[in-house]
Amino acid sequence: MAFKAVFLDRDGVINEDKGYVYKQKDFIFTDGIFETLKHFQECGYLLFVVTNQSGIGRGYYTEEEFLALNNYMLKEFEKEGVKISKVYYCPHAPEIMCACRKPNPKMLLEAQKEFDIDMNASWLIGDNERDMEAGLRAGVKNLILLGESCIESVKKIKSIKEAIDIIS
Repeated sequence: MAFKAVFLDRDGVINEDKGYVYKQKDFIFTDGIFETLKHFQECGYLLFVVTNQSGIGRGYYTEEEFLALNNYMLKEFEKEGVKISKVYYCPHAPEIMCACRKPNPKMLLEAQKEFDIDMNASWLIGDNERDMEAGLRAGVKNLILLGESCIESVKKIKSIKEAIDIIS
């Protein structure tokens, strides 16, 4: 039996996007993220983070610094009763032209294969068109954008808390 999932971009969805966030003091969870993810979990969704982290490839911070912040984020979710099944990240700078950097779908497809995800029953929440395109390319049928989009099939919200009314 395949599982349903919610795929979440990190910067701009889980935390405030301040540009190349890699220090714990700069990592501020978005308002309502804990209650929203708890809701998804209670509705039977597995939770995944899919994030471009080009700051690693650009030399702004190290992979170890990213992983330390990632561990902090996961521990904070655990304290709130939220389980993130896995964090997928692309450490490459855009000019590398890798397969994992969104809008390419590799991170999503890896999760699908590794966890037997039903992409038709799953959702992706992101804050830019790259996220939406990655979801479309991976076959995720349900897309939510925090912000504006010209893709008609995308549901648009202004706050992560609004996703509770959409995903059940």
